[in-house]
Amino acid sequence: MISAASRPYIDASVPVLRQHGQAITTTFYRNMFAAHPELTNLFNMGNQASGVQQQSLASALFAYAANIDNMAALAPVASRIAHKHASVGLRADHYPIVGFHLLGAIREVLGEAATEPLLKAWEEAYGSLARVLIDAEAKMYADAGIEPGQLRALRVTEVTRESENVIAIRMVAADGGALPPFRAGQYVSVEAILEDGRRQLRQYSVSDAPGKDSLRISVKREDERGANPAGAVSNWLHRNVKAGDLLQVSHPFGDFLPDTESDEPVVLLSAGVGITPMIAALNRIARVHPDRRVIFAHAARSSAFHPHQEDIAAAQARMPHLQVVAFHEEDAGAGALPGKMALARLPSWPRGETNVYLCGPLPFMQAQWAALLAAGVPAGRLHREVFGPDLLDHLL
Repeated sequence: MISAASRPYIDASVPVLRQHGQAITTTFYRNMFAAHPELTNLFNMGNQASGVQQQSLASALFAYAANIDNMAALAPVASRIAHKHASVGLRADHYPIVGFHLLGAIREVLGEAATEPLLKAWEEAYGSLARVLIDAEAKMYADAGIEPGQLRALRVTEVTRESENVIAIRMVAADGGALPPFRAGQYVSVEAILEDGRRQLRQYSVSDAPGKDSLRISVKREDERGANPAGAVSNWLHRNVKAGDLLQVSHPFGDFLPDTESDEPVVLLSAGVGITPMIAALNRIARVHPDRRVIFAHAARSSAFHPHQEDIAAAQARMPHLQVVAFHEEDAGAGALPGKMALARLPSWPRGETNVYLCGPLPFMQAQWAALLAAGVPAGRLHREVFGPDLLDHLL
């Protein structure tokens, strides 16, 4: 919470951030990286180049200002951000650096409009949010038994091609020890030292069930698209990683946790590489509750771009009540339905009593979310995995 004296200035900032938010965040990142180039090791510089990171922070600032008195709405967002920060090793001493350059960017962009009372209000608001995140991240590090930024060497045992643009990388602990526990839906950060010497971290959902002596991630190759550059880390992994290699990997984090342990019906909907946490969930359910009623639907460009079909077939062989539906935009072969996923073409289920989990590109999730609400699914039954500015669209 912030003081009554500061609240009017935060409220007045809402339209200002809507108008100038991205200019502020662009200035913030430029100045911070100039003063602290070592921090580029923690940030996704591909998202910096495309503008996604600036948009994400601008959205976060606006959402925070617009919901400053609605912590119930902000709490899930803060949780997601804290998990992401823990996965890249953000430390408490990073927060004053961020705060200094954020306030400096507000002053630089707004000029005379950035009055001292307004800057003091934002200093207080930032400090309040920073304390929430610092405390949450400290607990995550303590619970995991790791120091911030601590990675572990995992040895690659197998690399398999799952589709035209997705590979699966299976790894074991290089020291022969046990892997850390995780839950279906969580992700790890993977370190890449690129050809130009840059260190970058990227997050990849674990794409197989917990409880094994190995850990699998699935990596989509991000190709250049218009103004968006090719994914530096995804392409590096596709080009370089082979069996026997060592990768530095973080502890698993993430709070998107599909219900895999109960015997209640569940619906898993995904598109593109959003299939990866759903496959982890499906494989876990197949192991612990093979008689459970599950609807598993996935949308892909075509069969060639539909990963993890072998996992799905194996689950179908074990699960008599599993209903699988595939949607392919460019072909309808191999039993797939043509076009994009449509709720009307899915099997029916008790709308008010069943949890539905979504993962995929933002337009996919927005379309499915709206259709599910219109069909009578309560918002409390809907859960989605999102990153970046997509996380905040319901608050803006």
